[in-house]
Amino acid sequence: MPVLAGIAVAGFQLVTVGRLFPFMAWTAIGLGVILVARHLLALAEHLWLRRNLQAQVQARTLELRGREDQLRHQASHDPLTDLPNRSLFLDRLQQVLLRRRNDTTPVAVLFLDLDGFKDVNDSLGHDAGDRLLRQVATRMRSCLRAEDTLARIGGDEFTVLCPGLASEPQAVGVAERLGESLAAPLFLDGHETYVTASTGIAFAGPRGCVPVELLRDADAAMYRAKERGRGQIQVFTTALHIRAESRLQIAAALRRAVADDQLRVVYQPVVSLRDGTIKGIEALVRWEHPERGLLGPGDFIEVAEDTGLIVGVGEWVLERACCQLAAWNAAVAHLDVNIAVNLSARQLAEPSLPQRVAETIQACGLDPRRLVLEITESALVHDVTTAAMVLDDLKALGVGLAIDDFGTGFSSLNYLKRFPVDVLKIDRSFVSGLGVDPEDSAIVAAIRALGGALCLDVVAEGVETELQAAKLLELDCPYAQGYLFSGPVPAAALLPSLLRSSRASTLVGARGATGATGASGEGSGPPGGG
Repeated sequence: MPVLAGIAVAGFQLVTVGRLFPFMAWTAIGLGVILVARHLLALAEHLWLRRNLQAQVQARTLELRGREDQLRHQASHDPLTDLPNRSLFLDRLQQVLLRRRNDTTPVAVLFLDLDGFKDVNDSLGHDAGDRLLRQVATRMRSCLRAEDTLARIGGDEFTVLCPGLASEPQAVGVAERLGESLAAPLFLDGHETYVTASTGIAFAGPRGCVPVELLRDADAAMYRAKERGRGQIQVFTTALHIRAESRLQIAAALRRAVADDQLRVVYQPVVSLRDGTIKGIEALVRWEHPERGLLGPGDFIEVAEDTGLIVGVGEWVLERACCQLAAWNAAVAHLDVNIAVNLSARQLAEPSLPQRVAETIQACGLDPRRLVLEITESALVHDVTTAAMVLDDLKALGVGLAIDDFGTGFSSLNYLKRFPVDVLKIDRSFVSGLGVDPEDSAIVAAIRALGGALCLDVVAEGVETELQAAKLLELDCPYAQGYLFSGPVPAAALLPSLLRSSRASTLVGARGATGATGASGEGSGPPGGG
């Protein structure tokens, strides 16, 4: 029997002449409720009804197909930029790889991550960030070939599939064009905004290649590019593959190390160049690896940062260091030193950090003025707004704040003005050339003068020779740290030096535990002390 919408049934029921044909009417009268009725149709209306039903069926079919196409598009495209999403990108990559099974046509995958996109979101808001992503997508799409696929696979990450490129230089050329397309300013709410992209490139090998692995390799190359600075390009190599596997192994082993108590804290003194007494101590973490022996931070800290393990490791080091200084205070009369602990960018991004620091200080029974927290310049600029808020809260606790490796990152007088800093630590790369390279001497002198003008203490790191120490003293740098005085040692090994230093400080009339802040730069009190 034909099926007709219930709204037309009444009209047909009025026809009473001629031969009658049975038909059924289906009418929805509620959610999930359908009324079915049987009726008789006059012969005169039969042809019209058939044409009407055919037209309705065709219209409904087109409507359903349109909805299916729309749903299919929504499932395979990014709703913000209308670019292919990760799923569609991998599908197209799979098709390209299948077509090249019988040849060696090159296939390149580019992985791009916008530099500083989080700062745009934090300063201008997420709506502005969305508009920026749409503008970026439009610009990058305009400089690609028709056969290339540009996709947004999440956040500020984009990928490009480039089949048929003849060589590595051609792929690098594509990456450069994409970077150049972002060179002109973007306008967001009246603000000129500039963005760059770090780009990783990976090529499919001559034999079988899995799409997700090719994308992973391009991602790894992108991270290596980002490590080198903003707007860099890196091609994936075997060395990067080995490095990526090694990092995975380190990350797994580091998780076990935290649980199995394999981490150690060692301590390196900061001395006064005028009298040789210990004025501060930096707490440093080491890993007692069951197979590789004692590992320095260069072997695992970067992995800890990337995996987020650094937050737990940092809290553990902070607790050990604070409690250790409290123990030294109890064992050494008139001890006048501060303890310095490094903060990572991940920790600094945690709004709850000040509360955790306060709880640790209280639990260890330590005067907060005896704690100095060290932050690298790169950590400060990672999220300026959150960093400023967290540092202000830390300063309110009474702790000192130091900028580590000063001069090697994004040194800016504006940061020194904005952040409540007490100490500048001169990076060892400038100290190593003292007495040999006039430029290093000039840089150290400039940092020392800057610290004095802003009432900040200055500590020179990496002092290894008497010549360097003499030159620092000549440049009026009050404090130094390095292997010339002592390398990082366990707590028990440092105790005799603290006892001797305390006695020497008493003899020369050094100030007590609540003495000068060191802001005068005379080297009489602990650097960064409150």
